Amino acid sequence: MENFVFEYATKVYFGKGAAKEYLAKALSAYGRNVMLVYGGGSIKKNGIYEELIGILKDAGKTVTEFSGIMPNPTYTKVQEGAALAKKEKIDFILAVGGGSVIDCCKIIAAQAMIDDDLWEMEIERHQLPSVQPIPMGAIVTASGTGAEMNGGAVITNQEKKIKTGLFSAPPRFAILDPEYTKSVPPMQVFSGAFDTLSHAMETYFGRSDRDNVSDDVALAIMRNTVVNMRRLLIDINDMQARGNLMWDSAMAENGILKVGRLTDFQVHQIEHQLGAFTDCNHGQGLAVIHPAYYRHIVKDAEEKFTRFAKIVFNVDNAKAGIDALADFIRECGLPTKMGQLKSKVEITPDVLRKVADTCNIIKCNPRELSRDEIYEILMECL
Repeated sequence: MENFVFEYATKVYFGKGAAKEYLAKALSAYGRNVMLVYGGGSIKKNGIYEELIGILKDAGKTVTEFSGIMPNPTYTKVQEGAALAKKEKIDFILAVGGGSVIDCCKIIAAQAMIDDDLWEMEIERHQLPSVQPIPMGAIVTASGTGAEMNGGAVITNQEKKIKTGLFSAPPRFAILDPEYTKSVPPMQVFSGAFDTLSHAMETYFGRSDRDNVSDDVALAIMRNTVVNMRRLLIDINDMQARGNLMWDSAMAENGILKVGRLTDFQVHQIEHQLGAFTDCNHGQGLAVIHPAYYRHIVKDAEEKFTRFAKIVFNVDNAKAGIDALADFIRECGLPTKMGQLKSKVEITPDVLRKVADTCNIIKCNPRELSRDEIYEILMECL
């Protein structure tokens, strides 16, 4: 194990009926003005909105709504939310949705407390705000990103054509009720679950070859994610499987898998820029890129790939493990080529060259890639 400091900040309320049982009490420590943030309005169709509004009103809260958070939240949307939070003197931000909504809220919470531009501070000047963000909580309706368990947020700056991580504080609490995920379309469920698998895989394949607890936990999370995705292929309404996947998602991104080791998030960096140029679905983009990337680096970490193959997919060697991953992606109905991604922008070699030339290059993966090799990987996915 490498040296580390670990702190866990988010209180989790897990299970059926968790919002009814715990939300009012969780909010009692905060002020009256609550900003309720959600996406395209699906929570109004499935009854979640009505339930939460009732809880908030019964708790004596004044609710300001902020909706329309898009799948790849933009920095413009962050600024809009921050302006509203300032105007209404918001005491607490309640994010209801998946990773996009939660990420957007994290950065709204920070931007609303400062006059400086947060993007310029963090990305260009490499500074963090000196003041605490508005406290926030998360109610997860679409799991997979693990956004409810950490302080990082992925935001797209459309003007600069950059999709990258900004940092605030993690949610004070997270409510994980598998019943709240029932109305999510099946493809979105599998896309989110593959994001979970990607988080665990990328953490595991980081450049840390010493024996460590984190790798063993990561392999267990990977295996459990695969098992429960297959359960959902049999019965999409299997609530036990959905609950397991919600906790897999949280475990993959609450920092536990990263303790005492270096991590490899190169595929995420490539997909983030693919999303910045094309607005494709995040989990589906990861599914397209992962097998091609792993075929490029397998010889640089063959022992780890072999262990991954045996424990996660019950096959004998590194190459078979990557083939099994590719087969699993097809089994779940996830895209395997760029042309299968639903994108507003046609994905061409020129677009992929721009992605390769602008994505962040990770230096702690099994082998640092060149931009030309990243472009080669992307072209193999076309």
